[in-house]
Amino acid sequence: MATKQSKMHGRVEGAAKRCAVRGCRAAGEFRAPLTPGDFDGPGSWRWLCLDHVREHNAKYNFFAGMTPDEIEAAQSPIPGWDRDRQTRVFTAPGADPGPAWSDFKDPLDAISARFRPGIPRREMSRFSGEERHALGILGLREDTDLHKVRKRYSELVRRYHPDRNGGDRSHERKLGEVIVAWQKLKVARAFA
Repeated sequence: MATKQSKMHGRVEGAAKRCAVRGCRAAGEFRAPLTPGDFDGPGSWRWLCLDHVREHNAKYNFFAGMTPDEIEAAQSPIPGWDRDRQTRVFTAPGADPGPAWSDFKDPLDAISARFRPGIPRREMSRFSGEERHALGILGLREDTDLHKVRKRYSELVRRYHPDRNGGDRSHERKLGEVIVAWQKLKVARAFA
């Protein structure tokens, strides 16, 4: 009886069996199913030496006997989702959209906000929380477009830049905030 399983190569140390291959005198330290495709459940095992278990593994092909469609389905990163009829439908046609996740720190609060009865939800924004903050730094509202954002950014850079203020660096922090806000808004999904 095997007492200890090694982490290396699946070797079972202390196995008192001989290799199951006829004529081989080596110790059978590795378990292998009787046939390569017979591994459903506990099954029947045979003990092999290192050389014969390598030979056994080289012959094994999980996809043997499968059609190309079955192979593709087995390799899918999301198996079952396309076939599972019991999967819950997360949205229904005509249903109100869920709350913006960016408005909440805890995902459970966002989920419960959707189903809280009697509490009116805030209108969905096309901007994330960070993007709304960036709009505030530029002094713009959510109904703006990218052209207005670019124009306002240019105005504020000219206003706060030290070269335009006779070398006065007192507005550098504000200039940095304006630049960061522009970097955030120029790639906003709302303007895509």
